[in-house]
Amino acid sequence: MVMIIAMCAGMFTGTFLRLGCGDVIMNAIVGIPFGRWVSFAVVMAIVFILGMFIDWIGIVLIMVPIVTPIGEVLGFDTLWFAMMIIVNLQMSFLTPPFAYALFYLRGICKPEWGIDTGHIVRGVIPFVCLIVVGLILCIVFPEIILWLPGKML
Repeated sequence: MVMIIAMCAGMFTGTFLRLGCGDVIMNAIVGIPFGRWVSFAVVMAIVFILGMFIDWIGIVLIMVPIVTPIGEVLGFDTLWFAMMIIVNLQMSFLTPPFAYALFYLRGICKPEWGIDTGHIVRGVIPFVCLIVVGLILCIVFPEIILWLPGKML
């Protein structure tokens, strides 16, 4: 099933980019008024919303080829931009309606524990808030992401 998702996502992205739709998306996002940070916020919002409904493999295979050139045009470090997308995807795994982590936790809870989906959703809220704080810290201090790779070069 994963291979089918990967194959279909690759075919979709290849067709999408060959038809020039990647340029249309790039021009639309780069052309957003108020600068590169608003464009960055739009990309992050799109990735977050997609993460709520689509499997992460599909998102990575579809969105990375589309948004990587956008990050470069906006002047962001490629590694930093990719890490921001990955952390954003992690947050979307915890938010309903397609939250893998919530379904996994619900599946392992025994009936005698008395834990329902509402308990799990309320329990995840602090973790989503922590990821938001982590994203904000990585935006304000990009060295959090770039320090160690910078030492390796």
